[in-house]
Amino acid sequence: MYKWIAALVGYYYFRFPGAILGYFTGVLLEQYSRRNFFNSINPADFEINLLALASTVIKADGSVKKQELEFVRNFFIGHYGQDKAKKIFKIFNEQVKNEIQNIEKLSKVFIERTRYETRLQIIHFLYGVANSDGKIANQELDKINQIAIALGINLLDVESIKAMFIKSSDNAYKILEIESDASDEQIKTAYRNMAKKYHPDRIYSKDPAMIKGAKEKFQEVQKAYEIIQKERGI
Repeated sequence: MYKWIAALVGYYYFRFPGAILGYFTGVLLEQYSRRNFFNSINPADFEINLLALASTVIKADGSVKKQELEFVRNFFIGHYGQDKAKKIFKIFNEQVKNEIQNIEKLSKVFIERTRYETRLQIIHFLYGVANSDGKIANQELDKINQIAIALGINLLDVESIKAMFIKSSDNAYKILEIESDASDEQIKTAYRNMAKKYHPDRIYSKDPAMIKGAKEKFQEVQKAYEIIQKERGI
């Protein structure tokens, strides 16, 4: 929107050169506006909603396991500090815990106020929660898939994250979102695309948990590529 208005104003005053200058000025304004919009989520809303999504995964298989609760607790303490984590848990326990969690409603906050790359890290975190007791139940997988759909996450991206937790012989290829019979050139292209997608600089979030998650995911992508390189002698 900004770019076309700026282009028209530029054309009115300076004709064609002004239109070009106005257009690119508008592009920069749009990027700045978009970045500020995605950073505008209230940190408290982010943290409480993240905890609420984690609770739906924990309860998915019908039993609340100690390891899963400890994983979430340690995650929040490790990323937000003990005092802040205490406040988050207090608000959650008093205001949210006993409510029926609406995944669509919870996800809407993230859809409207965070970038796609940040939402990928949320799925990564939820897989960590489900895997904290050493096994991911089918009900937990179903719940995470439900959340991923609500967050607008591409199926290939979900499978890529899943491959980091559920090991198989072709894991490295799944992480790069490519088939095991792909050519060397296709693998290189896939790696470049994935490295760009999961680079921490693309998160545009000040949330320490999401930044750390992005770094871990980026490292997993690099490891997967190194495994394939070694296997193929690329």
